[in-house]
Amino acid sequence: QVQLVESGGGLVQAGGSLRLSCAASGRTFRNYAMGWFRQAPGKEREFVSSLSASGSTRNYADSVKGRCTISRDNAKNMVYLQMNSLKPEDTAIYYCAREERTYGMGSRRSYEYDYWGQGTQVTVSS
Repeated sequence: QVQLVESGGGLVQAGGSLRLSCAASGRTFRNYAMGWFRQAPGKEREFVSSLSASGSTRNYADSVKGRCTISRDNAKNMVYLQMNSLKPEDTAIYYCAREERTYGMGSRRSYEYDYWGQGTQVTVSS
């Protein structure tokens, strides 16, 4: 069983920064692409960013491109999302997820992820 635990959310003013972290259990973390998704109140869950198993391919939603950077530390079983120049529309619960297939490139589709964390709240005030 894989467990994902997010941290690093909080309340920040517009223009500020946050670094989200996701700690994963399991010995095969390095074999899987990881993704970040978010869900705002009254809206569907949406893709934010993903990182391939090898770490060589990064994908970003247009809404966060240029403001966010995804990274991973396979030695620590961690994945991070650095978010800069935050906007009120970034307010959401942010979820970390593991892509179902091994050695993936980091899908943008949530149904291709099989394990999810409990989420961490990010609130950006104007």
